[in-house]
Amino acid sequence: MSNIFRTNILGAAVALSLPAAAAARDAAAWDSAGGIARDALVVAALGVPAIKGDWRGDAEAGASLGSAALATYGLKRAFPELRPDGSDRKSFPSGHSSISFAAAATLQNRYGWRIGLPAQLVAGFVGISRIEARKHHWYDVVAGAAVGEASGFLLTTRRNSSVRVLPWAGSGDAGVTALVRF
Repeated sequence: MSNIFRTNILGAAVALSLPAAAAARDAAAWDSAGGIARDALVVAALGVPAIKGDWRGDAEAGASLGSAALATYGLKRAFPELRPDGSDRKSFPSGHSSISFAAAATLQNRYGWRIGLPAQLVAGFVGISRIEARKHHWYDVVAGAAVGEASGFLLTTRRNSSVRVLPWAGSGDAGVTALVRF
């Protein structure tokens, strides 16, 4: 499958969600747009490997998504945070964000930045939509993104190991390291 086709899959996810976001004057429209984008990322994370016949990639994507969901559920039970809209006490961390970032990190780690960068941008949109929909505080989204990124990068192997991008964090700093094999 060409890189253009893979990038277009994620571009379609953005295109489907942007009209709702552009017209979003209320929380429900943001909620809907974020849900569409999250679902598109899940379809891409599971669909791209299936289309390529990369069954190991499909299994790793499933493991990444599943572990992000389980970790998020456990944290929601352990830390019952009230949502900004007051609807319930399941705000921390954002499940939409954790799933979206797990899908994006899986795609990036498995297939590289050409598909990973658009996926990360869509995941970022999902996070913003959760704040705008008044379903999460900013720190709920950041925690969900961290859970998703961790599961995606820890449970997914690189299909082509000539280039590898690894996030890192210390006590007072963080960054990204790129490893290139010639």
